[in-house]
Parts: sequence; C-alpha cells; structure tokens
Amino acid sequence: MNAPNLIILVLYYSRHGSTRKLAELIAQGIESVPGCDARLRTVPAVSTVAEATAPDVPADGAPYVELADLEQCAGLAVGSPTRFGNMASAMKYFWDGTSSQWLSGALAGKPACVFTSTGSLHGGQESTLLSMMIPLLHHGLLVMGLPYTNPDLMTTSSGGTPYGASHWSGLDGKKPVTDEEKRLAVALGRRLAETALRQAAPLPARSA
Repeated sequence: MNAPNLIILVLYYSRHGSTRKLAELIAQGIESVPGCDARLRTVPAVSTVAEATAPDVPADGAPYVELADLEQCAGLAVGSPTRFGNMASAMKYFWDGTSSQWLSGALAGKPACVFTSTGSLHGGQESTLLSMMIPLLHHGLLVMGLPYTNPDLMTTSSGGTPYGASHWSGLDGKKPVTDEEKRLAVALGRRLAETALRQAAPLPARSA
C-alpha cells in the first residue's frame, strides 16, 4: 500500500493578486515533486470596524486557513505583500492566534519558506521576508531560502532574493511575473517539498 502524499501548506494573504500568483507558482513547484501535494490557503483581511466579519468562504481564491492545516502539513510556505517593510496585518493577526500550536510544538522541525510582493522595486521585500521568518523561528520551523545555485538570483532585475521568492508588481499591481521570478518561485516550492520528503524519511537503523 502506497503511503499518502505529504501535504505542503502554502499560506498567503493577497490584496490585489500579486502574492497569490507567487503562491500558485510555489504550489506548482511543490507538486512537481512526486509524493507531495500543495494545499493553498489564505487568511481574511483585518477590518478597522470592530463589528465587521469576513464571510466564512472567500469570494474567490483559496479557502481560509484553519489551525488544523498547520498541524497536518509536513512543510509550510508563507507569503504576504509588503506593508512598510513588514508583513500585512492580516498575516500577523493570524500568527498572533497560534499560541496553542507554539505551546504544543506542533510545527517544530518542519521546513518552511517565505515569499512576498511589493509595488516598488526597493519597497522592503527583504525586510518583509525577514519579518515573516520571526514567528516561524519561534515555532521551531526550519526556515530555508534560495541558494545562489539558482542562477536567476544573479541576473534578475525585478524580484527574487536569497531570503525567499518575491515579485515587483508595480504601483498599480499590474506588472506581470517575470521569467526569473517564476523560476525562482517554482524552485523554492520544489526545494521545500524535497526537504519535507527528506525530513519524513525514516532514519537508517543503527548497527549494534
């Protein structure tokens, strides 16, 4: 009987669709690895009106994440657009509600990566990626980036960093994802899935 595929969670927040595009490319990279399935999930927006509530099901895109998705995944990719060099409040709000998973160590030892998009080329991509790593490190996740064995890191004139995949969307959010950005996002998803498979493999038996 074949073992079930590993679930790799791709969790993102996207206001205008740019971060969602990267999430879908990372999922493509994950699913290029036999034995792994991508699970796309998003988080609801945070409202300034205390009484406002989001619908149970988003109008389009991925379903909202549940805490069980964190516990069930074998690896995790987290993405958010940049807000003044930091992750968006919706993503931060979600992580602020994961104390139970932190206390139980539910995520400890799982591989993880991060991704982002910005309206301006120097709009805080790297600081946003680093900000998203902080809660992941507190949860004990094994955070990975993109090594320079990916030649696109040396030639890109748009997004793409060693800290994670990124996209320069333009101030109107309409810049297409470049070929370099696509390849780096797919490569990040593939690397995450391959690492999750290695983590899940049984350790060889010790000789007496």
